[in-house]
Amino acid sequence: MKHRRVLIIGLNYAPEPVGIGPYTQGLAEALAGQGAAVEVIAGQPYYPQWRPYPGYSASAWRTATENGIAITRCPHYIPADPGGARRIVHLASFALSALIPALGRALRPRERQPQLVITVAPALLGVFTAWIAARLSGGQLWIHVQDFEVEAALATGLLKPQGLPARLARWVEARLLRLGDRVSTISPQMCAKLADKGIARERVVELRNWADARFVPDAAGAEQIRREWGLGQRLVALYSGNIARKQGIEILVEAARLLEHRTDIAFVICGEGPNRAALEAQADGLTNIQLHDLQPAERMGAMLAMADLHLLPQIAGAADLVLPSKLTNMLASARPVVATTEPGTGLYAEVEGCGALSPPGEAAALAASIVRLADDPVLRAKLGAEARRRAEERWSKDAIIARAVSEMDRL
Repeated sequence: MKHRRVLIIGLNYAPEPVGIGPYTQGLAEALAGQGAAVEVIAGQPYYPQWRPYPGYSASAWRTATENGIAITRCPHYIPADPGGARRIVHLASFALSALIPALGRALRPRERQPQLVITVAPALLGVFTAWIAARLSGGQLWIHVQDFEVEAALATGLLKPQGLPARLARWVEARLLRLGDRVSTISPQMCAKLADKGIARERVVELRNWADARFVPDAAGAEQIRREWGLGQRLVALYSGNIARKQGIEILVEAARLLEHRTDIAFVICGEGPNRAALEAQADGLTNIQLHDLQPAERMGAMLAMADLHLLPQIAGAADLVLPSKLTNMLASARPVVATTEPGTGLYAEVEGCGALSPPGEAAALAASIVRLADDPVLRAKLGAEARRRAEERWSKDAIIARAVSEMDRL
């Protein structure tokens, strides 16, 4: 990538601590480290709380250098409750807002125009903005799909499968994805889905998310958190991340209710999101479950080490629409993962052999998986060791970035 000029357009970016933002940041900084001249057009940070972060303007464009990367922040609509229509307006407002700085980059003198434009979906509507920038500058367009947002909206009930909006959304999605000179996504199953959507296989690239090297296991910090939260020596089943529809996180409260008699097991949920209040109401009165805010990045190493096992629920039909980015750090922490998903999905393939699996929506089966691991420390250690090995083998950032850079140079 040396001396290449790269423009990245993505709604989510650091300082958002979870979700897509850290990976877009990591990609930008890795390409810059390879010698590329990288610029980023991003939204205002808001995730996962769905509230604007303090210190960022919600009504103006602002360009600043962050970790050596020139980043232009765009104003856009941030709904407190991101339902169907509001979410579409949210994504569309970023795509329109990003068009202004994208045109500015594309209409520069030739020697300063981007040679490669990378756009990250969500927001899928931002693909059109990136395509305009690529065509005007004569550059190539790379679309990176973190989440099949149209199908996720169908799976979570935000869109009715046979309705006109759903048919229109599928048509728009297919048309936009076919604009890419390369289209990447984060798992083999999602790559296959791109091919099913009509993307030529020679244009499809697997570009996984990676384990975050900042989250080094911190045993001392883990003990401190256990003391702070009164967990003692109980086995901790941890969920940390976004609290929204596609997670199906309500099943964790149902499982906790079934296991309330097991005073040696504690459920800990750390997160933010539009379903947080409803989840707190559902858990009211349970003594074996704690809800906390999402912890800062500097405590994540301690959080991962504090857990004895990690919980990763998914609703039926959503497992191959997005491979949860949090899985990478769960595996790297050398703790087994307890996931709800169907056989044949990407999530099932990643967790099988290093955790426990149960069908989506079946709280009793999830509770049984947790009990089996809670009562068998030898099995937990074995599965945790395999999780760590798998993280090193499949989720190494250096190897993932090297493959991406090689493909970008060929393009």
